[in-house]
Amino acid sequence: MLETGHKAPGFSLPDQTGEMRSLDDFKGKKLVLYFYPKDSTPGCTTEARDFSALKAEFEAENAVILGASKDSVKRHQNFIGKQDLAISLLSDEAGVLCEAYTVWVQKKLYGREYMGIERATFLIDEAGVIRNIWRKVKVKGHAAEVLEAVKALR
Repeated sequence: MLETGHKAPGFSLPDQTGEMRSLDDFKGKKLVLYFYPKDSTPGCTTEARDFSALKAEFEAENAVILGASKDSVKRHQNFIGKQDLAISLLSDEAGVLCEAYTVWVQKKLYGREYMGIERATFLIDEAGVIRNIWRKVKVKGHAAEVLEAVKALR
C-alpha cells in the first residue's frame, strides 16, 4: 500500500490526445493524480468539472491535474469534448497505473462484490514524492480541498 513519503510509482500512458505522458514529464511541478471509476457518470463528471474549474488556481501553484481511469483514449476525448473539460485524462486500459497506485480494489454494491477503481487522489511534489493521499473520496468539495493542500506545500 502506498503511503505519504513514498516515491510515486512511474508511469507511461496515453492521454486523451494519444500522447504518451510519464511521471518524468512533471518533474519540477506538483502533480495532482486523481483516479475515478468511469467517464460520463454523475460523480466522475462533477469531479472532472470541479478540477477543471480550478485549473488556473492549480497552475498558479505550479501544479498539474491528471485524471486517470480505465476508459479508452477515444472515450476520454468524448468525455472532455462533451463536458468542456480543461484537464488531461490518462487512459489506463490495462490497469497498470491503477495497480501501481493500489486503487484497483474489491468493491461492494447492493450486496454484489466486484473489482473496480477506488476514487482516490495523490498529491505528488516536485521531486516525485507522494505528499498527500485521499482515499474513498467524496466528490463534493474535493477539488477545493486538494487545492488547499497544494497551497500548503509552498
